[in-house]
Amino acid sequence: MAISALQFERSKYAPKLPKALQGPVKVVEGKKTESVADQEEIQKLFPNTYGMPLIAFEEGGDAGSLPVMNVGVILSGGQAPGGHNVISGLYDGLKKLNPENKLYGFLGGPGGLVDHKYMELTDEIIDEYRNTGGFDIIGSGRTKLEEESQFDKGVEICKQLNINALVVIGGDDSNTNACVLAEYYLQKETGIQVIGCPKTIDGDLKNEMIETSFGFDTAVKVYSELIGNIMRDANSAKKYWHFIKLMGRSASHIALECALQTQPNIALVSEEVAEKEQTLAEIVDYIAKVIARRAEDDHNFGVVLVPEGLIEFIPEMKTLITELNDLLAEGQQSANDFKALATDAEKREYVIGKLSKASSKVFASLPEGIAKQLTLDRDPHGNVQVSKIETEKLLIEMVDVRLAEMKKEGSYKGSFSAQNHFFGYEGRCAAPSNFDADYCYSLGSTASVLIGNGKTGYMSSVRNTTKPADQWIAGGVPITMMMNMERRHGHMKPVIQKALVELDAAPFLKLAENREKWAVETSYVYPGPIQYFGPTEVCDATTKTLELEQSK
Repeated sequence: MAISALQFERSKYAPKLPKALQGPVKVVEGKKTESVADQEEIQKLFPNTYGMPLIAFEEGGDAGSLPVMNVGVILSGGQAPGGHNVISGLYDGLKKLNPENKLYGFLGGPGGLVDHKYMELTDEIIDEYRNTGGFDIIGSGRTKLEEESQFDKGVEICKQLNINALVVIGGDDSNTNACVLAEYYLQKETGIQVIGCPKTIDGDLKNEMIETSFGFDTAVKVYSELIGNIMRDANSAKKYWHFIKLMGRSASHIALECALQTQPNIALVSEEVAEKEQTLAEIVDYIAKVIARRAEDDHNFGVVLVPEGLIEFIPEMKTLITELNDLLAEGQQSANDFKALATDAEKREYVIGKLSKASSKVFASLPEGIAKQLTLDRDPHGNVQVSKIETEKLLIEMVDVRLAEMKKEGSYKGSFSAQNHFFGYEGRCAAPSNFDADYCYSLGSTASVLIGNGKTGYMSSVRNTTKPADQWIAGGVPITMMMNMERRHGHMKPVIQKALVELDAAPFLKLAENREKWAVETSYVYPGPIQYFGPTEVCDATTKTLELEQSK
């Protein structure tokens, strides 16, 4: 395989590990846990894995070799920088426990487990993918493991390959699946352990034991570089307003972090919109007023950051989308009736007739293109595919109309020309930053120790991550500890609770403190590309979010 000069040099990088993982590991059990909400319901659903203790690793364990184990690994969901290092950390950790241990990769995500598609991962294969981006070593997929028939197919291949444990590398839904799998395999006494690793560039899989999900650090640095480049262009040409939509369907962590890194004129935060119960019209008016204020100084340019999931957080839109998700849920007769209609006009009228009075009014008022995007096929979890809703274009169109009104009123005298962007795939498979390379390798190594100690239903946890890597704290957290009940596909189901931006926490307060100044002044910061070689303060720097959260 042809590789670049950077990739060649990057392959030599040796990821740093917490001290506890550098030699024999001692496993220390802490307090027993309970779910973050809906304790009775979660305990009933997970009687075998509920209430397990927290686990911490310390130096000084038994250096003896363990019996031979075979382990399977699955990459689940969307790509995130560092996935290959999780696998290499897992591989190296298993070989350290016993050189005869084997690691099998299931191909194409969870579907590979069900369809018995796999490959053995060897030294030669692993070495080719160390410190690289992407999930191409074994591929990923979005098959949900929900049916007992799927679980049983997994048992078949695990028994055939003498696999003792499975590691599921994924986000909140994938790790929920891992927890369901662990519970079922315990119930059926299969002897198969299941361990999860926290992945998602959206940053919404985090809590007191999971400080950040892997890939977030790299992705926001990639996006911030691109935003900085656009800011340079905007400040050079001085004639465009750039509306930039950023990934983050369920939370605004990416938009907030990029705002802290680049200091745009406007950074919308979905959680604040929901808290203040802002309407779409109010958001548009706010943007228009900032544009008008900058125009007073002849600054007819600027940058607006828009979270991907913004539209779902606007109360009137959230209600509409919830009704649409139930109306168009797979298996519903209404969904079949909707699909059978021939024209967009017929579909629009059908939906208007099926919604509540308030939602019907909102839906009818939307531009035809946005209304159509809201009724596209649902994602695998039964939700509207927010990334396909061109919120940035909707805002541009509505802001343009509002500015025209303000010009007639005499409250706006500038000129408005806009460009729209969506940064998504650009950040998902970047070569991992030093932080993600180290963090992911540590997560994989942690998973190997959890497996070696017979644990199941746990997620790898690496904390204290704003300190040098050798001071990080590794261990395990029961997945049930993070769970609550949520409505999915029209039914209440157990899922890992998503972490939203906290409006009383340091990262958002930092934005709130500065945004009036950033709105009026051109205070842009240009982060530049990720640096892999050079001073520690540049190459190993964590996100602003982590810095601010951990500085308390």
